[in-house]
Amino acid sequence: MIERKISGETVYRGKIFSVERDVVDCGGFTAEREVVRHPGGVAVLAIDGDDRAVMVRQYRYATGRVMLELPAGRLEEGEDPMAAGLRELAEETGFTASHIEPLGRMIPTGGYDSEIIWLYLATGLIGGAPHPDAGEVVRAELVPLEEALRMVLDGTVEDGKTAYGIMKYELLRRTSGRGL
Repeated sequence: MIERKISGETVYRGKIFSVERDVVDCGGFTAEREVVRHPGGVAVLAIDGDDRAVMVRQYRYATGRVMLELPAGRLEEGEDPMAAGLRELAEETGFTASHIEPLGRMIPTGGYDSEIIWLYLATGLIGGAPHPDAGEVVRAELVPLEEALRMVLDGTVEDGKTAYGIMKYELLRRTSGRGL
């Protein structure tokens, strides 16, 4: 079931990702694959002392609408994912965290995209002023965790990394019998 690259070319190279077209050996026949090469990203489920998730509302040009998401961003070359998560949390929301732990990784669209998103749980939050990147317009919101979970289940939250992070956290809480 392993496919081995025979040849390939980069057909697009942008600021955020590149696109490659490869010919692969599929164990007896060849096929063409198009792959989006992405450096990866991070997302942070930050929970305050009142069991509220720190979320951000922002317009997403690709979808044409405003979305409610976990604070998140792209990894810089060689950047530690946990450090990137703390950076994104502070930039987008102004919050810093005294404790951060991994919630795992997810592959949003493995059929054509190499992106891996590292997820973290942040607690012990301290408020501050956000300082988003140039060209980034975000608004931080505190959403009770139960409401955030309901919004995932009823489809109000459609973003994959956000839904995955909230649901995974809830399942871990239920199966561990404690509030992580």
